[in-house]
Amino acid sequence: MKTIHKTLLAWYDAKGRHQLPWRNTDNLYHIYLSEIMLQQTQVNRVRDEYYPQFLEKFPSLETLANATLEDVLASWSGLGYYRRAKNLHATAQLVKNNLPHKELELLKLPGIGRYTASAICCFGLSQNIPVVDTNISRVIKRFFALVDAKDKEVWDKATTIINQKKPRDHNLALMDLGSLICLPKNPKCTECPLQENCLGKDEAEMYTKTKKKEYITMELFFGIYIKDNQIALKYSDDNMYKDMLVLPSVEPIEENFIGQFKHAYTKYRLDVKLYTLEEFEGDVIWIDLSNFDDAPISSLTKKAKKLLN
Repeated sequence: MKTIHKTLLAWYDAKGRHQLPWRNTDNLYHIYLSEIMLQQTQVNRVRDEYYPQFLEKFPSLETLANATLEDVLASWSGLGYYRRAKNLHATAQLVKNNLPHKELELLKLPGIGRYTASAICCFGLSQNIPVVDTNISRVIKRFFALVDAKDKEVWDKATTIINQKKPRDHNLALMDLGSLICLPKNPKCTECPLQENCLGKDEAEMYTKTKKKEYITMELFFGIYIKDNQIALKYSDDNMYKDMLVLPSVEPIEENFIGQFKHAYTKYRLDVKLYTLEEFEGDVIWIDLSNFDDAPISSLTKKAKKLLN
C-alpha cells in the first residue's frame, strides 16, 4: 500500500488539476460552495463562470445569509437543481459565518450529505477521512474488482486505503484519476499509475455498469406578454422550477405561435412552444426587460428570451 500511495501521489503531482481555484484555498465557505456547484455541473463551467461570479456577489457566508433568497436564486440561474441554492442559503443563515469543523455536525445542515461533509473536512481541514464521489467510487470498484458493490462497501474500502500522512492529496488524486483516466467508458488503463495492482483492469466496465436512464418527455406551452417594455412572469408552483420566475402557461392558439425549442432538465426532456399574449388573467410579476437577466429566472426562461431576441 505504501508503494501505491507513493505512485498515486507522484502521478497527482505531475498530472493533477492543481489550477482549480477551490484547491488553492483553505476557506471552508469557498470549498463548500464549489462542492455544491460541482454536484451537477461540469468543472469548466463552475470554474470559469458560476464560482467566481457567485463569490463576487456573496464573498462570505455572512453576506450570503443576509441576502434574499430571490437574489441567491438569480445568481444561481442557469446552474439548475435550484434546491442546491436554497439549501446553501438556508445553511448560511443557520451557521452565520462559521461552518462546523466536524463531519457529524455538517451532516445536520440542509443539503449536506456524507460526500459534501467529508469533502469539507478533508479538503478544507486536512482531516484524515475518505472522500467518495462518483469518480472515486469508480476507481475503487475497478481497483478491487467489486461487483455490484453497495455504497457502504465502497466507503469501507476507501477508509482502508487512505493515506494517513496526506489524506487531502490522496483523495484529490483518486478524484482526478477517475475524472481523467479511469473513465466510465473506454478507460485509459495504459496511462493509469495503478494499473499494475488493479484487479479489474481487464474487464473495467463490468464493475461500473449502470442502469439506462429513463426520461420523461413533456410538451409545454408558454405565453409571451410584453407591455411597456416589461414582460409578465409568474413564480413557479411546480417542483421543476419551484420559487423561480417562469413564463405563464397558456392554451396553445396556432395563430399566436412564435417558435419552439428543446430543453433538458434532470429527468425531463421538454418540447417548449411559445405564443404571444395580448392580455392575461391572473397574478403576474412584471420584470423590466433591461433587468431580465438579474431576476431569479430558470434556464428554460432564459432560453425562451434568447429565442425572442
